[in-house]
Amino acid sequence: MPGAVISRLAPTPSGYLHLGNALNFLITWSFVRSRRGRLILRIDDADSTRARPQYVEDIFRTLQWLGIDWDEGPSGPDDFYARHSQCARTEIYRAAMARLTRAYNCDCSRSHIRATFGSTIYGGTCRGKGLPFVKGGTARRMPVDRPVLMNGQAFDLFQAMGDFVLWTRDDTPAYQLVSLVEDEGSGITHIFRGEDLFTSTAAQKYLAEELEYATFLGAKIFHHELLYDQRGGKLAKSQGSAPLTALRQSGVDRNALLDLLRPCLLRFFQAAGLASPENILSLD
Repeated sequence: MPGAVISRLAPTPSGYLHLGNALNFLITWSFVRSRRGRLILRIDDADSTRARPQYVEDIFRTLQWLGIDWDEGPSGPDDFYARHSQCARTEIYRAAMARLTRAYNCDCSRSHIRATFGSTIYGGTCRGKGLPFVKGGTARRMPVDRPVLMNGQAFDLFQAMGDFVLWTRDDTPAYQLVSLVEDEGSGITHIFRGEDLFTSTAAQKYLAEELEYATFLGAKIFHHELLYDQRGGKLAKSQGSAPLTALRQSGVDRNALLDLLRPCLLRFFQAAGLASPENILSLD
């Protein structure tokens, strides 16, 4: 129906979920349910080098513990591997990449990039070299040569990210391409993600403009605050942040967790100019 809300939960099975993931899930779920929208569960496992079965299982256990339901997507780990793994959709991502005719191959290593540019932000050394794609030897990058309009202001994506990877040396699609293709294909209208993914949003908008993805370009994208550990570091799977499994196993119930996260939920909806859904007060 016109104006219907469609959103998604899109965890990556690269580590055990933490409190920040729970905040994102609760924001997305409560918004969609209050708008009588459709919620899709999508597990972003296209990067098969980092995905692990125990992390996939953790996603389902966490959602069950939080009392979060969804309308479309895998019902459990077995169903996920049988019908929903992105590893079976590689050719769909490859077809999208083929439409990005300005993309080029790059053989620069991480160490070379750091030595040349002083960071991992890639300045485009291989533009115009015409290198072939060689598995294990080159990655395919998107040249960034214009700003992206973000929140009504021009954002310098090149300064923030440089020419970013579309296809890795391992011959697998990169996150920016996969996430965009999946969001466009699912007709996503609302996206909720942490503020640390602001630059990723800009990269995906950049690609959407290149691919003329009207649905994604019309989607409303919100970035919520991050949660930090006692040392001031943001919670992240890559940093080994305390997983939600530890809270579950210690006997913490979902209502206690909601009490902990409720101030963050309320701040988000207020800052985003959205009416606070009544159902964030209870998961019963």
